[in-house]
Amino acid sequence: MRKFFGILLFMTLIWACSSDDNGVSAPGEEPDPTLGPGEESFERGPMLANWADNIIIPSYEAFAIEIENLNTSFEAFRADASTANLSSFRASWLSTYKAWQRVSMFEIGPAETEGLRLNVNIYPTDASKIESHIVSGTYDLSLSSNRDAKGFPALDYLINGLGETDDAIVSKFNANDKAALITYTGAVLQDMTALSARVLSEWKQSYRDTFVANDGASATASVDRFVNDYIFYYEKFLRAGKMGIPLGVFSGSVLPEKVEAYHKADVSNELFLEGLNAAQDLFNGKHFGKSSSGESLASYLDALNSVKNGEDLNKLINDQFNAARTRVEGLSAFRQEIENNDPPTNMLMAYDEVQRAVPMLKVDMVSAMSISIDFVDADGD
Repeated sequence: MRKFFGILLFMTLIWACSSDDNGVSAPGEEPDPTLGPGEESFERGPMLANWADNIIIPSYEAFAIEIENLNTSFEAFRADASTANLSSFRASWLSTYKAWQRVSMFEIGPAETEGLRLNVNIYPTDASKIESHIVSGTYDLSLSSNRDAKGFPALDYLINGLGETDDAIVSKFNANDKAALITYTGAVLQDMTALSARVLSEWKQSYRDTFVANDGASATASVDRFVNDYIFYYEKFLRAGKMGIPLGVFSGSVLPEKVEAYHKADVSNELFLEGLNAAQDLFNGKHFGKSSSGESLASYLDALNSVKNGEDLNKLINDQFNAARTRVEGLSAFRQEIENNDPPTNMLMAYDEVQRAVPMLKVDMVSAMSISIDFVDADGD
């Protein structure tokens, strides 16, 4: 009998020593209570590397190419302000604006330092301020007071809002104040080009390594900060900025003048959908411009076996993104939906689908990952 218990004790010790030291439970073994959920079965470093190398930097590089093409189309328009060149300039503006939707959520590190989002896409633009700057010829676009007179929204006004027709817009660029108008348009482009170039350069020169190396689990670690910025973007800029504010969700009355790309009234949906696609691709770790993917928030949730009401949380979030997309795809142009319907029921229903992803990200996902939200909800949801 003593020999039997001795053998049993020996086998028990062998089993204990053979268990992994990384916190992953062996079959029938309870998880180590000293480890947090994120430490238990997922390494954050590879996810940070995937974000930096396969999503963030390639997105900024693609945006830089679009900015270059936009400058080229502007130079052609500068040389010959014709309707054909206006059309090309406008097409390049839209292509670049869509590429912007792919980098807008990355407001961390260099972009945060430069205030890239605030300097590139504050809307509605202030047309009166723009006109005043053009007339005076004296302005400093680096001032925060001029953020609503530059970037994509300012270009929207300059190439889409100066007249009711293309001929009327072109005539403005061929009138007596042509030089001042062209100069201001060029200054707006120069500002956008310089800001975005500095952000990309900093990511490639040093910030990429800093970002990836800071792979801990704390409020100042890269994952915690980036996830907060990601959710803030989805909630405040995608959901509220592009849909909720123009719909009057927070003000009680519709504000169609606050839609993105107001003067090119048929593209706000495209811009929103590009932003939604970018948010979902980031969630799934999808490589920019490719079908491949790497470690991500989705794989993080899978590693944690995260569920909500008995259902896989990763799947629930992706299903909600897809439901929101389907609703938005069924809408007319945002401005048309708001101006032609009282109330704009279909767009409000689409907004609700977009909103349903917020608590999944902001409560369920971060709770599973032991990440604390570091921003204040200001709109009561």
